[in-house]
Amino acid sequence: MIRVLLVDDHPVVRRGLRAMVDDLPDVTAVGEAADGAEALEVLAGLDRRPDVVLMDLQMGTGMHGVEATRRITALPDPPAVLILTTYSTDADILAAVEAGATGYLLKDAPPQEVAAAVHAAARGETVLAPPVAARLLGRVRSGRPTLSPRETEILQLVAEGLANRQISKRLFISEATVKTHLVHVYDKLGVDSRTGAVAAGLNSGLIRRV
Repeated sequence: MIRVLLVDDHPVVRRGLRAMVDDLPDVTAVGEAADGAEALEVLAGLDRRPDVVLMDLQMGTGMHGVEATRRITALPDPPAVLILTTYSTDADILAAVEAGATGYLLKDAPPQEVAAAVHAAARGETVLAPPVAARLLGRVRSGRPTLSPRETEILQLVAEGLANRQISKRLFISEATVKTHLVHVYDKLGVDSRTGAVAAGLNSGLIRRV
């Protein structure tokens, strides 16, 4: 029996996922969480860890999916993390994969595709939806600049209008560390300002529009 933890901030979505999962003969949902922080709490409280975590990316004001994925995959004997989201930008895909996600699916995937992905993730296999795989391949071939997952996160938050202090609180890092990452972002993108970095990031598909 494959044990699955469902992480999504929309109760209706979680109910739908639970119904789909519980309808499978060899899969069962062992818990639910509304954001990454709650997912970590649920994991800590389980006597036996799930095999797969179905993880959304953006979850309101709570811990987002990339940070949760990074923390979950850093645990001893971690479950596989399978991203299931509506976001398909290069920035989201790269950040999730580099954070340790086993797979990346879009929410418009048919139930049978999600079910097959859960089984594959439980076996330790990498699963990428065809559109996601195509975007990653296109990015490799294009030679566009690549930011680290943390740099991408920070640039996305800058694009959303957050100041350095707000970013440091959101990501649980110091304000000085935020500034250091931004210096690296400016250098990689060939710009010298926050506005220039956001514009370059949007034009190159590194971050998404808000």
